[in-house]
Amino acid sequence: MMQKLAYVCFAVCISGLIGCSASRQTFDPQHKYPKKQLQQDYTVFRKVLEESHPSLYWFTPKDSMDYYFDDGYRHLNDSMTEVQFRNILSYVVSKIHCGHTAVKYSKQYGKYLDTANIKMFPLSFKVWSDSMVITANINRRDSILKYGTMVTAIDGYRTRQLTDSFMNYISGDGNSINGKYQSLSNSGAFGSLYRNVMGLKDQVAVTYVDSTGTEKTVSVPVFDPSVKDTTKKGTFTNKPATKPPKEGGHNQLQFASRYVQIDTTLSSAYMTVHTFARGNKLRSFWHKAFRELDRRHIQHLVVDVRTNGGGDAGLSTLLTRYLADKKFKLADSLYAVRRSSKYHKYISWQPYYWSLTQFVTHKEKDGNYHFGYFERHFFHPKKKHHFDGDIYLVTGGNSFSATTLFVKSLQGQSNVKVIGEETGGGAYGNTAWMIPDVTLPNTKVRFRLPKFRLVMDKDLVKEGRGIMPDIQVSPTQETIRRGIDPKAAVIRRLIMHKIGVAQQ
Repeated sequence: MMQKLAYVCFAVCISGLIGCSASRQTFDPQHKYPKKQLQQDYTVFRKVLEESHPSLYWFTPKDSMDYYFDDGYRHLNDSMTEVQFRNILSYVVSKIHCGHTAVKYSKQYGKYLDTANIKMFPLSFKVWSDSMVITANINRRDSILKYGTMVTAIDGYRTRQLTDSFMNYISGDGNSINGKYQSLSNSGAFGSLYRNVMGLKDQVAVTYVDSTGTEKTVSVPVFDPSVKDTTKKGTFTNKPATKPPKEGGHNQLQFASRYVQIDTTLSSAYMTVHTFARGNKLRSFWHKAFRELDRRHIQHLVVDVRTNGGGDAGLSTLLTRYLADKKFKLADSLYAVRRSSKYHKYISWQPYYWSLTQFVTHKEKDGNYHFGYFERHFFHPKKKHHFDGDIYLVTGGNSFSATTLFVKSLQGQSNVKVIGEETGGGAYGNTAWMIPDVTLPNTKVRFRLPKFRLVMDKDLVKEGRGIMPDIQVSPTQETIRRGIDPKAAVIRRLIMHKIGVAQQ
């Protein structure tokens, strides 16, 4: 009897493994979902957003948003693949103008992308409205499309045509244009959009400007990982991320997510903070760093957050406290429009979020559930090891979410200059704080659903732009080609001028 039972258990386990293996092997990315299933998923998508998104009509009026919703539904006129359906959802979501609301692949499709040998668009770019400069090329043997080369068209589509088209599929805060261009510039993003929206052939016609200023077109193969030795190792020829200038007499505390370089000759320090996410020992890092700055009597501090996409607002607030010269609030208002949902079975961790909002929010006269603590609470500057010298904040299109709170709290302070480019995060506010995933019932496509609206300063004009720098410094084709960091160079000149050191 025991032998039979063991055999049955063994057979069940083996069949389960075979079934799982077969399921993975038979996953078809070109599978088309019936029109009816797509319409069911789209209805859930729309209903959840209309019910629970706190900023659905913040930058797009309701009648316009209704038009985009209806238009998306009209496009469901036949069966579709997941990618085709996701494109429609992404197009609609982009009209909300919320950088925290984005459409994601189903988990199964995501696993497929991680493991399959998928042909890839070979180039990455630094993107402006009508300009693209190559920052990476998978084909390491390419002697023409090199780092810093200006590209004016791909497959006959001019740069402006491509950027204008892709903007319709990128989530961003308000009308922060620079944030969307930066999204296109991030590694792999342009290529993914090109494949999903335009389609990817085996050869790509790239029009570029050569060293004489002449436009030429060359046909290059896409990267096919199934073909051996296509790129020797199949890696990007991207130059290392530009770091602050290495100057004499500095002590270095360097980690992947944050580091500080101290230059005693200029009494300056360059602190880079790539993230405010937990798990990076930021509290202890700042304690040690500011203690060292205090001990060395450093007078000039650069805080580089141009690559910082945000994280824990408590950690960004802690850094602010080391730099702020007066008490400050994070927000004038922070609220959710509801605690529960009719569609709770599609929303991850909905019972947890419901329970949490019972404790931290209170329903006010406007009908919204306000997080009163952050609306009323003032944070005070640190007393121990507080930095009182000149502060330079470096920003860019990737400066987002909690990073925007950090920069906004300090901008306008007498000893603070914001240098760089418009932030990707909105200056007026954002929609974030708690962000569960919603999984659609048939396609299993997911989208992020932020629960709270945050307004940093109610007295600002709600124009929807990011935080604009006090000193605008943008990269150019020449600085990219030469590997120069123009923001760091400008700050160095400012510090040298301040202390009266002749520039070399």
